[in-house]
Amino acid sequence: MPAKSRKVATPEKATRRRIPKWAMQAGVDSASGEQYFLRSIGRALDVLNCFDGKAPLALKELSIRTKLPESTLFRVLLTLENHAYLQQDVDGTYQLAPKLRFGWLVEQANALRNTARVEIERLANRFNETASLSYLYDDRIHVLDSVETFHEIRMSNRIGRVLPPHCSAMGKAISAFQSRALADQILEIYGLSSRTEHTITDRAKLFQEFEEIRSTGIACDREESILGGICFGAAIRPEGQPVVAAISVSTPIVRMTPERELETRKAVHQAAVRIAEQLIKN
Repeated sequence: MPAKSRKVATPEKATRRRIPKWAMQAGVDSASGEQYFLRSIGRALDVLNCFDGKAPLALKELSIRTKLPESTLFRVLLTLENHAYLQQDVDGTYQLAPKLRFGWLVEQANALRNTARVEIERLANRFNETASLSYLYDDRIHVLDSVETFHEIRMSNRIGRVLPPHCSAMGKAISAFQSRALADQILEIYGLSSRTEHTITDRAKLFQEFEEIRSTGIACDREESILGGICFGAAIRPEGQPVVAAISVSTPIVRMTPERELETRKAVHQAAVRIAEQLIKN
């Protein structure tokens, strides 16, 4: 019987960039592809990359960062604004339009979740209680990640849930470190509705608690969002960066003792500090 033929493995061919027919006919070298770049689009992308999704930028600052003359830069900004990629504030500064800003926030939130995951799991394992991470998307605070305990009676945090800024530990922790204008906006969007008999619905009293949170670094929900539940949260505060996230440990109040409370508060605060330090390194 004739021997079966064996296929000989051959090295995979390197992927080639498809070149337009007109370029091939002109005999243009396509090794780098640089001859196809559009400088105007490159400038526009350089401008967009200057924004961090939070702080607005003025024309002069953008000119320094992009090294573009202000006259050229102005035309780029006007074009991006007309196509709804940038928006100009009343003071003349520019900011990413919502359709770009939300995408940037999602990217940053995903990066934070990856960084914080180790600490969230550590808290959940240490206390055998639910540990969570939240993130501020513009003016709403969402649960970004959560590791639940296996106790039959437990506090749960559904990923994606919008947290009340006035009666949840992470909601208060994040809101406390915002400017007064943004904090008011966050509260206005959600409202100061009463969830239990312990919910703070007085704005002045709530801002007094925000002052205490800034002083201690710890926010607490003592049966304010749900009866029988207690939660301790701490804002993640990277030096020189806005506060947009917080972590927490939640537990039924029947499993909380004064000694365990002190231990939990300290552990949550330390975990938030470690995450902030890691974010700066990254």
